[in-house]
Amino acid sequence: MSKRGKKKEFVVFGLGRFGRSVATSLADGGCEVMAVDNNAEKVKDIADSVTYAVTCDIVDAEALESLGVGNFDGAVVAIGEDIEASVLVTILAKECGIPYVLAKAQNELHAKILRKVGADLVVFPEKETGIRIANNLIEGNFFDAIELSSVFSLVELATPPDWVGKSLIDLNLRAKRKLNVIGIRRNGKLNITPEATEPLSEEDILIVIGKNEELNKLRESGK
Repeated sequence: MSKRGKKKEFVVFGLGRFGRSVATSLADGGCEVMAVDNNAEKVKDIADSVTYAVTCDIVDAEALESLGVGNFDGAVVAIGEDIEASVLVTILAKECGIPYVLAKAQNELHAKILRKVGADLVVFPEKETGIRIANNLIEGNFFDAIELSSVFSLVELATPPDWVGKSLIDLNLRAKRKLNVIGIRRNGKLNITPEATEPLSEEDILIVIGKNEELNKLRESGK
């Protein structure tokens, strides 16, 4: 998708609860984000949280082309109840040259149609939260993420290279980064009372709770 070292660029169509969550989570993860909706109030509300916020008739092919969306790495079609519009925008996004399109579906029939017209991934937001999808798109070191609040998350991540061989006491994460390692998965077994003096290995999977901004910094440093 993006060239190495270049920020990933995503366009999000539809700014309901799901679309807004994905758009802001992608932006928080360091991506360039264009948020698009035909509702000017929704666009205004998200303007300070993303790179670009645009009011546009999203089912107008010429309007989409004028936005230059074909240059983006991926698109999220997060349109709500209007199935016809979501299908049309998915088609237009692929025709504009966007290489990866993730689309929200209302039901299995809707999902089947979206796949038929070119959606690379179809999701059901009631089963997957926006922030989890965003973390997958960013493709960081996180294997999974659970949003505990708008500020804190719990994540699983591979041991960062510069942590290997160091103990939790050595790292002093709580004081330095306000992060708490609450468990370590090693050889397929989860230990929820890890020894603070035991060195970490590169095979360890850490379960960490912390502020989203600190977790994002950690992900960036691990790339």
